[in-house]
Amino acid sequence: MSLRNAFRVATALSVLATSAAYAETITIATVNNGDMIRMQGLTDDFTEKTGHEVEWVTLEENVLRQRVTTDISAKGGQFDIMTIGMYEAPIWAKNNWLVPLDDLPDEYDVDDLLPAMRGGLSLDGTLYAAPFYGESSMIMYRTDLMEEAGLEMPDAPTWEFVADAARKMTDKDNEIYGICLRGKAGWGENMAFLTATANSFGARWFDEDWTPQFDTEAWSNTLNFYIDLMNDAGPPGASNNGFNENLSLFQQGKCGMWIDATVAASFVTNPDDSTVADKVGFALAPDAGLGKRSNWLWAWALAIPAGTQKEDAAKEFINWATSKEYIELVASKEGWANVPPGARTSLYENANYKDIPFAKMTLDSILSADPNNPAVDPVPYVGVQFAAIPEFAGIATQVGQEFSAALAGQQSAEEALEKAQALTVDEMEAAGY
Repeated sequence: MSLRNAFRVATALSVLATSAAYAETITIATVNNGDMIRMQGLTDDFTEKTGHEVEWVTLEENVLRQRVTTDISAKGGQFDIMTIGMYEAPIWAKNNWLVPLDDLPDEYDVDDLLPAMRGGLSLDGTLYAAPFYGESSMIMYRTDLMEEAGLEMPDAPTWEFVADAARKMTDKDNEIYGICLRGKAGWGENMAFLTATANSFGARWFDEDWTPQFDTEAWSNTLNFYIDLMNDAGPPGASNNGFNENLSLFQQGKCGMWIDATVAASFVTNPDDSTVADKVGFALAPDAGLGKRSNWLWAWALAIPAGTQKEDAAKEFINWATSKEYIELVASKEGWANVPPGARTSLYENANYKDIPFAKMTLDSILSADPNNPAVDPVPYVGVQFAAIPEFAGIATQVGQEFSAALAGQQSAEEALEKAQALTVDEMEAAGY
């Protein structure tokens, strides 16, 4: 072996040894949604590039929220990366619970993040969580059932149209239900949907003096409309159904319409998973004629808890998983329809993505959601399907349980609203509002 070749081999071995010496095993808590499951399947690419190994803790949405909130508030240190969203990011950043992501490499291109996503995951202009995917909500519907009902879905329908169509498409004897909506209790489950819906009906969580508003006609109209519609046209056991349960029902051909996260579009149109993949249309979330649609704004994002001993490795993972290159990786393996949506401007400028049937509707839905003015009347909080105050998660979890019980027939809508008003008043007074 020549001296030059010997030097090259020695250098290569030295680099490998150095990489191995600095290789870490990071633990990531994430939600059991399809895009996250796909990310786990592609993690070998990250390991090959960095040497770092990844251990996954994959949890149902409500359980994830509880686990990561408990861990970070108690400085438990179980996780090096947490999957959080627009509600947690600015609140936790203000508490100094998160590592700022202000030193991502230039090629990451922070300016390419959609402004709505970047803004919602930042505090005072500093990014604290990187969006893995972004979403709003929209209507996914069976084009064949809509046609059989003698109807044509508008691009921007009203709740009145949706309710009429749902009842006409329902065929319970054949297990076809006109509409599938979230009923599972949780501030990010049924309350995400119902808060966004309430916005369109003219309701709000609080008035400008922080007085809870569940004793208003607008909230009564919202909850009664929802329960009546689900009783007439929804599936049995709807109070147990969240995002994943309704996704499964739709893919099995049991839902005429499903109003939920725009990210679901790739799953309901994937012929490998959906029996109705070639019969799906899309429309904006409905309104009630008051100027606000019932679509939300959210990002599932990756954040680093302060105090982790593996900050550098965690940042490398976030750089990998939320990058343009990761989108290209998914496209090469799964096709452009299955890349994580809603996070980057460049995706919606990509010629390969522009023809995806749900791409424009997703972007239009995201852009139309206004977290600074979510309701018909003024509100003192920021957030479309949540109020960005620390107390919200606990209050909305309790309210969600009351509303889910009403959907299950265990109490009336009026009883649920009375309890929601009372407990919200108590919690807000205790918090000093």
